[in-house]
Amino acid sequence: MMRVNAILLLSGGVILTSADLPAQPRILDRVVAVIDKEIVMESELNSQVDFFVFNNRVDPKTPDLKRQVLEAMINEKLILAKAVEDSIAVTDDEVTQQLDALIQQRVQQAGSERRLEESYGMPINRLKREFRDDMRKQLLVSRMQQAKFANVQAARREVEEFYATYKDSLPNAPEQVELYHIFRVPRASDEAKSTVRAAAQTVLDSIKAGGDFASFAKRYSQDPGSASSGGDLGFIRRGQLVKEFEEEVFGLKQEQLSRIVETSFGFHIIQLLERRGETVHARHILFKVGQDPRAEDSTIAFLRSLKDSTLQGTRFSDFAKRYSEDVETAPIGGYLGTYSIEQLDQSLQSTVRLLNSGEISDPIRVQYGTNFGYHIVYLKNRIPEHATNLTDDWKRVEQIATNFKRNKEYQKWIAELKQDIYWEVRL
Repeated sequence: MMRVNAILLLSGGVILTSADLPAQPRILDRVVAVIDKEIVMESELNSQVDFFVFNNRVDPKTPDLKRQVLEAMINEKLILAKAVEDSIAVTDDEVTQQLDALIQQRVQQAGSERRLEESYGMPINRLKREFRDDMRKQLLVSRMQQAKFANVQAARREVEEFYATYKDSLPNAPEQVELYHIFRVPRASDEAKSTVRAAAQTVLDSIKAGGDFASFAKRYSQDPGSASSGGDLGFIRRGQLVKEFEEEVFGLKQEQLSRIVETSFGFHIIQLLERRGETVHARHILFKVGQDPRAEDSTIAFLRSLKDSTLQGTRFSDFAKRYSEDVETAPIGGYLGTYSIEQLDQSLQSTVRLLNSGEISDPIRVQYGTNFGYHIVYLKNRIPEHATNLTDDWKRVEQIATNFKRNKEYQKWIAELKQDIYWEVRL
């Protein structure tokens, strides 16, 4: 099943230009598909084709590639329409978290926030506003698919039948590593946060005493996307901002200043400039809580002490259950899973390659959404590459068989949606 993730492109828009005759504008973009209340523009389709070619290293001249990608996009929008019809919902916090993680991933790929902004021709805060709605739609599609297929599993008999049918075409099971970890987040001290809040309060008091908001924003704001324009965020719709910021700005009167507002980004001073229904024009000054070297040093030292204690006989899983801040893995002793080396991100790959079975890494800095933390990684076991078989690779074959079954169910479901939801191809 080909599935194209539109939000990963962080691109879009309609390209318009003038024709040779001024009275007859020529449109270089056009609608190539209509699905319920959604449309697909040819520029969007071309971007998705380029994205698919780049990520899958396929020949761009592959016959019928463009139509296959368009079909995948239509399928995704059919699922979106069904999600809306079934009142599937995602929270603003979920959208923010996923969008922040995506932007951070793009920043790492670009090398810096400045390079990312230059690449897309807009500041980070505008990127987040522009693609917030796309991210919400993507999450709705994902949530709808989870609701539909989460309980679709291949039964033991189906796994055995699948293996008997396809065992000669299954690739070798690659070398795999069984990994556990203990994760901790350095916490900025109350003293550090109090210092930043006090600085924000001083600036707020100065503005209330007659200081110019824009001048203070240019001088003190640590939001690179709005500081140079006096903190101006432009017009913002509900759902485009983090919860604490949005609740405050939509509660202000025109020209009113906010109190000091704390969000995951830091502390804000906000001013409402204009309101138009569910849209507000606001500006802000952001004071970030910087990294606290003492908190980082303390976290690293603590993880090293856990490593030393484990080497002296304490079970790693016991420490993970007690001390790890990864809420998903802590209850199961820090178990991350069994993966092939290629499935790990680059930083973890380089660490795991140097470990022998039974060894624990030194503390490693790891990105966690828009923040970061440190973890120690325990390599419990290495499994050499081998021919896939049911005895050693049951879980792997079971997953492949389950995916095969889900794909068949998916195709059947899409056919049903195409009967129930309006769609039209204009390509």
